Amino acid sequence: MSTPDDEFDDSAIQPDLELAKRLAELDEGESDQRAGALRQGLDEYELDDEDQALLSGWEDSDGELPAMGALPVLAVVGRPNVGKSALVNRILGRREAVVQDIPGVTRDRVSYKALWNTTHFTLVDTGGWEPDAKGIAKSVALQAEVAIDLADVILFVVDAIVGATSTDEQVVKLLRQSDKPVILVGNKVDDVRHEADAAALWNLGLGEPWPVSALHGRGVADLLDHVVALLPKESATAKPEMGGPRRVALLGRPNVGKSSLLNKAAGSERVVVNELAGTTRDPVDELVEIAGTTWRFVDTAGIRRRVHMQQGADFYASLRTTAALEKAEVAVVLLDVSEPISEQDVRIIDLVLESGRALVLAFNKWDLLDDDRRRYLEREIEQDLAHVAWAPRVNISATTGRHIEKLVPALEVALDSWDTRVATGKFNAFLAELVAAHPHPVRGGRQPRILFGTQATTRPPTFVLFTSGFLDPQYRRFIARRLREIYGFEGSPIQINVRVRERRGKKK
Repeated sequence: MSTPDDEFDDSAIQPDLELAKRLAELDEGESDQRAGALRQGLDEYELDDEDQALLSGWEDSDGELPAMGALPVLAVVGRPNVGKSALVNRILGRREAVVQDIPGVTRDRVSYKALWNTTHFTLVDTGGWEPDAKGIAKSVALQAEVAIDLADVILFVVDAIVGATSTDEQVVKLLRQSDKPVILVGNKVDDVRHEADAAALWNLGLGEPWPVSALHGRGVADLLDHVVALLPKESATAKPEMGGPRRVALLGRPNVGKSSLLNKAAGSERVVVNELAGTTRDPVDELVEIAGTTWRFVDTAGIRRRVHMQQGADFYASLRTTAALEKAEVAVVLLDVSEPISEQDVRIIDLVLESGRALVLAFNKWDLLDDDRRRYLEREIEQDLAHVAWAPRVNISATTGRHIEKLVPALEVALDSWDTRVATGKFNAFLAELVAAHPHPVRGGRQPRILFGTQATTRPPTFVLFTSGFLDPQYRRFIARRLREIYGFEGSPIQINVRVRERRGKKK
């Protein structure tokens, strides 16, 4: 039994070999009845409109679950040193983007998942690269072009104290040509004395400027209320294509063999291959047939470790890579077995996990592997890739074509898992068995209970747990691991969201 201050050690719990058998023997009608009783019990708790909408159709066990749509994209653009990264941090509510009082400073990643009130969206900081001193206007214009291409709504940030510059006016010309909503933000309005400076930005012709102070947070809440009113429910630019061949994004650090793999699969020199890392700039879509199955492959530009060292075209490539991943259904991450697994490799894999896409790991240049390197590689995989042990692994040689056909079953398994639905009755029976055998530890004299659970979406499989208290991250990982043991989910991330709800009238 758990004691009040026990830590839940999920790694110490061995697989339950009998659980799958017990669940398989359960009568579906009986499990649905039990789930119905649990659902009725939820009416005693405070539920909001989003809860009610989620719960309204759970009884339809044969119906199709909605796929997780592509999040709307909000891009922050502007010339260097107007406070874009500071505004990004303020919107995120945490320090993510690197901020310094010099122009051209950027951060290691260009997109973030953000939340305002109940609206989730992708925030893209086009805070740029180290610009060419002679071509700053051209560089900033390229940022604006990228933002127009990828965004649903654009925040154009101007330094209200300095006022509109000729570079700002060049960006405005590009923004006016787009059909995207553009919100003009006058930053560095730290107090009411600078309101007049922001009002002067009317002259840019983009409508009313929103005066904010990214540094102090002044005006940002009102700005975000306006932003979320303009954001679509699902991104129009990153919306996955439905039907046709399944879309596969090829990811990996520069010079890992992505273009070689695409050329070998396509049977032609479709993209430029060069020993110089980073030859590919734009993603290239290609229909390829492997072992009798047609796929749409996207060869993406290599993700560099230090984005702030990139010039304009390389920064553009990083953003295009993010867009390609948003449109893909499954990502193949290539790893070079001749070199140690790097922090870069892990970061790219984490990018796939954050996107919610299915995942296949392709270990390239396997024909160059000797016994000594193989031993080190297995140790690296165990240490650095333990969090994606569920991803199918394929050992290939992109140059010779060795075992490329093995990508097909790995991709099919990952996509099947990505589409998998667990019926609500079975899921609640699973939770009941789990909690009975391994209850959550007591916290502060109380033990949180799982009141009801349901799968909200597929692509990726996303489960929602209604609980009476906060669930430890370790316990959530334990639930996800047991789900994998019972239902597979090989190659697909699993998302578990917890909604803590209190009994009606408890606060009175």
